[in-house]
Amino acid sequence: MRTLLIGIDSGTQSTKVLVVNAKNGKVIAAASQTYDLIPNLPPGAKEQHPHTWRDATARAIRQALKAAKAGAAEVKAIGVSGQQHGFVALDKAGQVIRPAKLWCDTSTAAECEEITTRLGGLQGAIRAVGNAILPGYTAPKILWLKKREPKNYARLATVLLPHDYLNFWLTGEKVMEYGDASGTVLLEVRTGRWSDAAIGAIDPGLREKLPPLISSDQPAGSLQAATARALGLNSGTLVSAGGGDNMMGAIGTGNTRQGVITASFGTSGTIYACSEKPVIDPQGEIGAFCDSTNRWLPLLCTMNVTVATEMVRQDFGMDVKTFDATVAKAKPGADGLILLPYLEGERTPNVPDGTGVYLGVTPKTFTAEHFARAAMEGVTLGMNYGLRRLAELGVKPKQIRATGGGAKSKVWRQIIADIFNSEVVTLKVSEGAAYGAALQALWCWRLQRSEKVSINDITDEFVQLNRAETTQPKAKSVAVYRELQVLQDELSRSLRKVFAQHRQFVLR
Repeated sequence: MRTLLIGIDSGTQSTKVLVVNAKNGKVIAAASQTYDLIPNLPPGAKEQHPHTWRDATARAIRQALKAAKAGAAEVKAIGVSGQQHGFVALDKAGQVIRPAKLWCDTSTAAECEEITTRLGGLQGAIRAVGNAILPGYTAPKILWLKKREPKNYARLATVLLPHDYLNFWLTGEKVMEYGDASGTVLLEVRTGRWSDAAIGAIDPGLREKLPPLISSDQPAGSLQAATARALGLNSGTLVSAGGGDNMMGAIGTGNTRQGVITASFGTSGTIYACSEKPVIDPQGEIGAFCDSTNRWLPLLCTMNVTVATEMVRQDFGMDVKTFDATVAKAKPGADGLILLPYLEGERTPNVPDGTGVYLGVTPKTFTAEHFARAAMEGVTLGMNYGLRRLAELGVKPKQIRATGGGAKSKVWRQIIADIFNSEVVTLKVSEGAAYGAALQALWCWRLQRSEKVSINDITDEFVQLNRAETTQPKAKSVAVYRELQVLQDELSRSLRKVFAQHRQFVLR
């Protein structure tokens, strides 16, 4: 009989499920379910109902198990990866109070300022939790609920994150692990304890609404009977701690020791590394997170990556293959056409009022190939802003492991290598977060069997590079992008007051 694992990645646009063979790490079946954000919300608001993730997960699990021809007894452990920072509010009965505000929600700028002020400014926030209080993080969403929907806040009994909610549905247990919890900015990342100062800045009574913290190698619980019946699995199946999508992506890309950097090119863009000690940015631009292997994960996040390239692709009516070919027609630098890709605000750098801006539109550059290439370059330059900040903090890449939809494009991999000025590799299993969730579940299951095994042992054995897609930077293009980076950075700085004025104009 086979020994199987289920890895779940619940994201903003879809839920992906992998069935993985625990003996050799091979993916034997995969399934996915797509969904959308709640439409017609106010500017900056981005929400989904947690039931959407639950129902999509159930369908995808059943579909993947069917494709794997898997019996219930073969599945030994389940791991969940979820989009970070989303605020799931439960009442005393464990029912969802309202739709979850997501990581990409930028409607909490005022609450960020309020919490920051109560903590004594940026440096006070860094002292309290190790991070700046930015739109997208969970803490300001909680204050937003308290201020904007006091009746709902009065019902609040438990604060969960998206992956915690799925663990709760699977096991009936309400817990958080350190990696995802650190993205709430309620956790003091140096010590792994809830911050009394951050909690007090919102509501001292919030402390009792936060679930117990568990380490990343512990199980969240076991599959409860009702959910097991719905999925066609055995009750008692182990469910690992799981984690945020970036933490699980680190495991799934083998980023479990210092020197490796993962760059994820999805709806958002993230760059992160494994660290044996906390990496605290005094400027608050880099997220000082814990990881999901009981270490730390310095991380930068940009909100606009494939969301920008997909917008251009769809507006020009191209399929993905045609879009890539169109990008390749324009030379590096797109003849000076630059996209500032802050479509609905930005997180790194922190520009919540930002919008998208094209600079350099001329009769020569007003073509599909120029706009397509500028979109691809613009979002990558935006990520490089944070990569350079990571380097200033001592986190320097020896290799970039690229994942996400953007990493599937050959022309984009070359742009990444040239802008980052680093070797770029991809992985044989491209669904890094779901695969990482499965590998963490394997780690947890083996530890529960009293085996002496580290997460490095597992990732070293199972995570394999796709050598055929290794890409090296080209010196001439590196020089072009170095100049373009300066221009994009200056454009960003010069427009920030204009963005704020523009937002006031739109909201009138």
